[in-house]
This record gives sequence, structure tokens and C-alpha cells, in this order.
Amino acid sequence: MRKRLEWRKIDCEVISVRQNDPFVDLSDIDIILIGGGVDDSQRYACKSLLGYKNELNRYIDDEGSLLAICGGYQLLGNYYKLRDETIKGLEILDICTEIHDGRLVGDVILETDFLKKPYNFVVGFENHGGRTYIGSHKPFGKVIYGNGNSDKCGYDGVIYRNLIGTYLHGPLLPKNPALCDCILTNALKRRYKNFEKLIPLDDALELQAHNFILNRYLKKRG
Repeated sequence: MRKRLEWRKIDCEVISVRQNDPFVDLSDIDIILIGGGVDDSQRYACKSLLGYKNELNRYIDDEGSLLAICGGYQLLGNYYKLRDETIKGLEILDICTEIHDGRLVGDVILETDFLKKPYNFVVGFENHGGRTYIGSHKPFGKVIYGNGNSDKCGYDGVIYRNLIGTYLHGPLLPKNPALCDCILTNALKRRYKNFEKLIPLDDALELQAHNFILNRYLKKRG
């Protein structure tokens, strides 16, 4: 995200918040990224963030952009049920996650309905033991190849206001420049009411990586 802004001569500041750091005032924040981690890390992350649940909810309700990947996605829900423990989530999304036998690992292709064709396919890589149940929430995308939220539902992630939760690593944003620009555009429109659109970039290299995964698996499906 930072590089795609810099290439367009748009200044930005990246603030890293780690465990035990003071919580950041969200009134001047444009995008929040919550990454993944192992179960132990998720326990500590949830415990640290629970005290700021109301601030995060207000940020989302005010159309703040948030991208949560894998473990970060799971902790936005009501709970994450392990075999011997249930981790209380931030309850920002009305979803829940339960650990199952066997991990869901491999490349994933999603089809979205909010990115314009031909960039409406999103590619990434998943590696998770949890299965996430999203209830009435709108999924991030329909699974064309891979698993996503579970090995049965056919969808991945959640999209809610300007929040995206997904199991896709991959790396997600470098391989999907249209998705990255969508997140940046939402944030810029929120900050600058007269903002219209980003200047196009030469995404030949990014799209080569994107299309390699896309073509590799769609050809297998015939």
C-alpha cells in the first residue's frame, strides 16, 4: 500500500503497533492492517485489543478501512473455539471460528462482485486450521479454487462497510493490485471528500504474478 501511494507521489505514514504499545488514536488513521499469527499470538492479541473494542467499532462505523488476514480476521468475531479453550473475540463481526482436524493449505482463487472485470478475481494462499462461520455477513468472495472459510461453504472472508476479512495470504496485495487500489481509494475518499480516483500504474509485473496463479488452476478445471 505504501509503495503504491509513493509511486503516485502521495505521502503516507506507517505506524507499527506491537503488544504493550500504547493504543493509537484512530481519529487520524486511514487504514488498519491486522495480520495473522499462531494461536498463542492470537490469545495475546485479543487480550490486548479487547479494551479498545469500542474504538475499533466506531472506526468501522465511520467507514474506516480495515484489512484483517487469517488470525487477524478470526479475532474480529465473537470467539475462536480451540479444542481446550475458547478465545473471546472483539465482536466487531457477528462471526465465529472453530478449530477442526486438518489444515486447509494451498492456493486460493476468489471471484468478487465489487472489483471491476477483468480484475474481479483475487488470488492468494491459505494456511489455517480454523473454520469460520459468517452467518448473514456478506462474504469477501466466492471460492473458485481452494477452500476459504471452510472446506464446505464455498466462500472466503467477510466484507462489511470498508472492512475486509480474509484467509488469503499470498502475498495478498502485491498479487492483487486492483484490490490494493480499492482499499486505498476508499481511505482517500473518506479523508478527502472531493477525491475521485487514483492515477493508473504500470502493473505488468504484478499482473504476471496474479495471472500465473489464475491460469494455473483455472486450466486444471477445464
